[in-house]
Amino acid sequence: MNDYDDILILIRRIMRAIDLQSKQLVKQSGLTAPQLVVLQALRREGRAAPSAVAREVALSQATVTSILDRLDRAGLTRRERSDADKRVVYACLTEAGERKLAEAPELLQSGFLRQYRMLQDWERSMIVSSFQRVAAMMDAEDLDASPILDVGDIARD
Repeated sequence: MNDYDDILILIRRIMRAIDLQSKQLVKQSGLTAPQLVVLQALRREGRAAPSAVAREVALSQATVTSILDRLDRAGLTRRERSDADKRVVYACLTEAGERKLAEAPELLQSGFLRQYRMLQDWERSMIVSSFQRVAAMMDAEDLDASPILDVGDIARD
């Protein structure tokens, strides 16, 4: 086996870990990773405009609006008009949304982040530069992506 085969196998393992974790998240909580991240952002912000949530979670406003529509239908979030300006709409968690968040399992990236923070600065720099190089080699530098580890089309929400 060539060394590039080893790299491709490792990339495939990472993709598979993300896929398995995403399926487990949906099975355990009924939420996708993007939905869970939006709920977490609303918990931190309390009440936020969809555009602010989109910036915080690094997704397009259209995607966040679609996610919020689904979360609203599930009773996990609700939209409220601003008292000061009726044109402004905020999203916020419902009690059911708070409960769902409390019961939700940890995202794969949470465990990754915890371990990543324990690395030395030079190790972090090596990992970042290596992944930047791999992304460039795969012509993936300019692809739209957020820091949410999930597979498939994120617009499915």
